[in-house]
Amino acid sequence: MSINKAIVQAMTDLEEDALYAEVKKELDAGTDKMSIIASLQEGMTKVGDLFSANKYFLSELMMSAELFGICQDMMGGEDAIEAKYGCFLIGTVYGDVHDIGKNIVVAVMRSNGFKVIDLGVDVRPEAFIAAVKEHNPKVIGFSCLLTTAFDSMKDCIKQLRDSSLSEGRLLLIGGGPVEEGTVKYVNADAMCKTPQDGLTMSIAHVTKA
Repeated sequence: MSINKAIVQAMTDLEEDALYAEVKKELDAGTDKMSIIASLQEGMTKVGDLFSANKYFLSELMMSAELFGICQDMMGGEDAIEAKYGCFLIGTVYGDVHDIGKNIVVAVMRSNGFKVIDLGVDVRPEAFIAAVKEHNPKVIGFSCLLTTAFDSMKDCIKQLRDSSLSEGRLLLIGGGPVEEGTVKYVNADAMCKTPQDGLTMSIAHVTKA
């Protein structure tokens, strides 16, 4: 699968006009969509590396995900592209209606090879359970930006584990107030402070499995 260096560079530099023009040129030439996606994803990886090195910030990470989404639409939308890493399920637990952090995670996961099922906000345990049965995700993310909703997150995870649907799946938690101690309290597998952390952990889990 060939990589288009111009697409990689345009994505890395967040040069939207150059990026769209290069993607359109490849589409007009009949280039395989997965090759274009691979080039976009390599650029996204470089953006993630710059973010991890504190050379890019959250706004740049969000912009790269938005650029990827627009390029994806140029190729026929999410359904036209194979999900390399399978399904990632996420929702903000009940008692919490914050969605900004969750939405960033959704965009980053979607632009890096996951099919994302976003349950939205104020999600109860039964909704998580039903979605797991329907979509068979490899990774489940529980978002929470309120310490008062930690018990809700704990309840969602408990009911999921009690239903025996958590086996073989990575249960991730995230959100501003989440710490290592929260992982133990809610009985999750791990926490992620940034979308890039969540992506790295998710890919590691899927590829290991």
